Amino acid sequence: MEGKIHERMPLVRLAVCLMVGIVIGEQLTGSIMWLLVLAGMVGGTLLLWRYEYWQSIAIALCFVMLGIVLITRQPEPPPYGKAEAHQLSRVERTRLRCLQWRQKLLARYEAQGLEGEQYAVVAAMTLGDKSALTKDVREVYAVTGAAHVLALSGLHLGIIYTLLSLLVVGRRWQMLSQLVCILGIWAFAFLVGLSASVVRSAIMLTVYALLSLGHRDKMSLNTLAFTAILMLVVNPRSLFDIGFQMSFMAVASILLWVPVFRCAFSDAYLMEHPLLKWVWSMAGVSLAAQLGVAPLIAFYFGRFSTYFLLTNFIVVPAATLILYLSLVVLFIPGLAYLLIYIVRQLNICLAYIATIPGANIEGLHPTITQTTMIYVIIVAVYLLVLRLRPSLHVA
Repeated sequence: MEGKIHERMPLVRLAVCLMVGIVIGEQLTGSIMWLLVLAGMVGGTLLLWRYEYWQSIAIALCFVMLGIVLITRQPEPPPYGKAEAHQLSRVERTRLRCLQWRQKLLARYEAQGLEGEQYAVVAAMTLGDKSALTKDVREVYAVTGAAHVLALSGLHLGIIYTLLSLLVVGRRWQMLSQLVCILGIWAFAFLVGLSASVVRSAIMLTVYALLSLGHRDKMSLNTLAFTAILMLVVNPRSLFDIGFQMSFMAVASILLWVPVFRCAFSDAYLMEHPLLKWVWSMAGVSLAAQLGVAPLIAFYFGRFSTYFLLTNFIVVPAATLILYLSLVVLFIPGLAYLLIYIVRQLNICLAYIATIPGANIEGLHPTITQTTMIYVIIVAVYLLVLRLRPSLHVA
């Protein structure tokens, strides 16, 4: 089984090596020497073409050195407010123009009666603008484990991708429909500011759409690793972004653990019980994501939300409704009252969950070493499960 995993996840190893190099390079100073070393290592790797084992090790070391080169040669970008227009790249100018369009959409929300907490939640959940969120609202969502719906991520882009897939033409024009979906996803990514989690989701959905044309395996750890490599090559400092770390850990954990949880029931049994299938799928994804991000949340924020499972059964359907209704309200203002009502009820439910005794465990401050060891234990348990269930599909 270990050999099979090793063969099926080559990009995962390379992504890890790149990350190790970036971490090492953060402690070093920029120098042309590292680039020369990388060039020499690449040349040496090519000479090892007859020795597959040693060439694999050399490739891994090349990615470590690539990480060092990328981070040591990464210039600090000027602050947006202080940079001249001609200093910004075409991507940044497009991004700023899209943010101006976002402000116009936010103004339309206000014009249609959204205000206070309802406006703040809709603005954050649909357009990624958290500026109106009060400290109390942020605290309620954080305590209940619902903060992830306020940060645009794979959940939101997945909903948009599904909507676009339903709206565009079908199988006969599959290439055109997937192109429309990809363009729509990236247009939304620019509109909301190109945060790390949004870019990660957009790249993964792009790969998913392209692979779907060839009817190949679409979502896997290799796809996630490819996304990480691409993002880190463009901006190696993304590795130190909390959003980047939590986003990738959540998705990696889902890809690893959801198949494990699905083994509790046979596919035939779940097909006969669709309600159980939905409940178990929701629970499995929630538990898997929590396994991935809980150590990071404890490390950065010192807390753990004990009712995260209950919360997700409320916020995920609510977030889906809010996203769809927000789009409808932009064209049919008369339905704004329905959007306001759903957001208000969501806030009331979360506020109640936050008051339940033991809803949140505070004062957790693991060190980097302790956090790393927690992840080592999680991986060790996963590998043990694979050994006990060799037929389990590895993402």
